[in-house]
Amino acid sequence: MNRRRFGAVLTAAAMALTVSACGGDDDAGGSGGEQPYIALVSKGFQHQFWQAVKKGAEQQAAKEGARITFEGPATEADVESQVTMLTNAIAKNPKAIGLAALDSKAAAPMLEDAKSRNIPVIAFDSGVEGDIPVTTASTDNKAAAAEAAKHLSGLLGGKGKVAMVVHDQTSKTGIDRRDGFIDWMKANAPGITLLPPQYGAGDQAKSADITKSIIASNPDVAGIYGANEGSAIGVVKGVEEASKKGIKIVGFDSGKAQIDAIKDGTMAGAITQNPVGIGEQTVAAAMKVIRGEEVPKVIDTGFFWYDKTNIDDPKIAAVLYQ
Repeated sequence: MNRRRFGAVLTAAAMALTVSACGGDDDAGGSGGEQPYIALVSKGFQHQFWQAVKKGAEQQAAKEGARITFEGPATEADVESQVTMLTNAIAKNPKAIGLAALDSKAAAPMLEDAKSRNIPVIAFDSGVEGDIPVTTASTDNKAAAAEAAKHLSGLLGGKGKVAMVVHDQTSKTGIDRRDGFIDWMKANAPGITLLPPQYGAGDQAKSADITKSIIASNPDVAGIYGANEGSAIGVVKGVEEASKKGIKIVGFDSGKAQIDAIKDGTMAGAITQNPVGIGEQTVAAAMKVIRGEEVPKVIDTGFFWYDKTNIDDPKIAAVLYQ
């Protein structure tokens, strides 16, 4: 084979692989005997939580005989990037789309487009506001945040000043994890003084800076709640950098840094979700919808409080994100 012809063959092969990998062929939706294609667009990709969700989705796809893609923006503040990913996913005409929306309002036009194309939307993790998603596979974030509030109040003896570092106020998780925490404290802990929530976009460095500012303005702060993985680790770093002793820290999620902080006593405890289960349930629900089966409007994937006393319990170890 001459060099020119060999080069042409390589080019054609590369093009075929690209089309197959991204589901851009005419049969992307899985007609004609192909594997059903499901496009999953997450809120991010950098935290261990999202890697665990991806793992669960891939495991379930292998069981179901489906083909999936899983992508998310570099940071959970990049709404525009997620919207672009969602737009591109819809253009591939998948059999179903899974979305963990950073901003439901920003995603609304694309979801209307999916609806017009008869592409069912499965919401996961943060959920999607509105009636377009056929189901939502997620943690009951309000209940989980209330559990975090209950434990922090207990650690403080029901009194003291408490701060909150939340990842955002546009996603369903940000809103529910903020409101669930606040509502429980207001209803059950009259001796707790809540400071206004601060928002760090789930970024560790930004959340650490916010924490240091909170401590500088409120040297008597007794407890701080971090509402997701990046927020919680940022709180830990901020407290350490401020050289402040005695602050009780509770968090959300269970990446390695949080597990280490709990084991060494820096963090009192946290809520762990079941991210592998979220991924599995999202793909399982998508396949049921593709087959024309009924699915519940909400699929509760569960949560657990963990601290030094139960972190090695097999039930807890099974849902940590490592």
